[in-house]
Order: sequence, then C-alpha cells, then structure tokens
Amino acid sequence: MSLFCVDIGNTNIVMGLYDGVELATHWRIATDHQKMADEYAMLILNLFERSARKPEDVKSVILASVVPPLTSIFRKLSQRYFQQTPLVVDAGLQTGIRIQYDAPHEIGADRIVNAVAVCQRYGVPACVVDFGTATTFDALSADRVYLGGAIAPGIGIAAEALFQQTAKLPRIDLLRPPAVIGKNTVQSMQSGSSSKEEAEINDAGCDTCLRSRVKVLSGRKPR
Repeated sequence: MSLFCVDIGNTNIVMGLYDGVELATHWRIATDHQKMADEYAMLILNLFERSARKPEDVKSVILASVVPPLTSIFRKLSQRYFQQTPLVVDAGLQTGIRIQYDAPHEIGADRIVNAVAVCQRYGVPACVVDFGTATTFDALSADRVYLGGAIAPGIGIAAEALFQQTAKLPRIDLLRPPAVIGKNTVQSMQSGSSSKEEAEINDAGCDTCLRSRVKVLSGRKPR
C-alpha cells in the first residue's frame, strides 16, 4: 500500500514513494513541457522497475504542481498507468492551515505543501524559505495561519541573467566559492549569487516573517 507523491516544479519534478509514513524511495527528473503523458510514464515506470517497485503497489497519488499544463498530463498518467485519480493540491484543500491571502487561488501548490510540512515537522510560528526556480518566503503564525510571504528570483535565474545580459560574464556553476572575496570572475559571481540568497534570508526573510524562526526547504542552493 504505497502513496506516490509528485512535486512538479518549473525546473525539476521530484517524486517519492511512501510506505505508510516512511519515504521508501525518491527520484528527481528534469521538467520537460514538451513530454506527453506516455513519455513521462515510460520514464517513471523504468524508475519503478529499477527500484523493484510495481505500478500496482501504488494505492493513491498526490500531485503538487506549479506548471498547469503538466498537471493535466500527470493526471492522465496517474489514471492510465496507476489506475488512481490523483489528489491535486490547491488552496481549497483541507490541510489544517488557514490561508489568509487576498487571492488564495494564486498561491502555488509548492508553497502550500511547504507550509504543511513545516507545521508537521517543526512547528509554528515559522518562516519557510524554499530555494527553487524562485526563492520563496512564507510566513506561518502560531495558530497555523498562512500569512503570506515574498517571491524573489531564484539563484539560478539571477546567475543566468548575469550571463544573458552582460557581454563578458560567463555562465557559472552554482557552487559556494572558497571565500567571500572572489579572486577571479567566476568566484566573484559565485560569491555574489550565494551572498544575495543569504542577504534575502537575513533581511527580506526576517522582515516578511515577522522575525520568526526560519525553516529552509531546499530545492536548489549552493553547495
């Protein structure tokens, strides 16, 4: 009796298979807007096979997606290959968190599941920081109210913008430099990228979240 969880992001799709409350195995693949349901299914079924898992082991599926076209693709995949109608996360889902937001339907599913995860694993009040394609900050009150937050360009987007919008700056790997003061262009860009993220947490993050505890959920961050 397994639960198949799928987190569809703009850059990556992360999948996990739970046996009860235990995460049995997980995978990460690149998000491809051009793939059809059958193409994703072949990839996922191959991952299942390599992990000694069978589609019929899956008794329920839950989707959290910020890519609407892929939501329908994975809904079809779930119904055809797992014979399960997936539960799709949105602001209307009963999660135990009260959403205090001008337009709740605008909140990304990733931010909702982040908030639920932090409430369950760490407690509230808290500020959740997620390093993904965008860097998001989400504030949770002590009585489990989602207060809102902030969205900033992610470290990958910022680094790519430097490469795209300047004549001489190169495309870089997102690694933590040996020192804050870079000794060459690549190290300087890496320092600036990582320092930008840290500054957002220390400044924007604390202000946004009313200086509550910070919980970091990492989609992508410098190593």
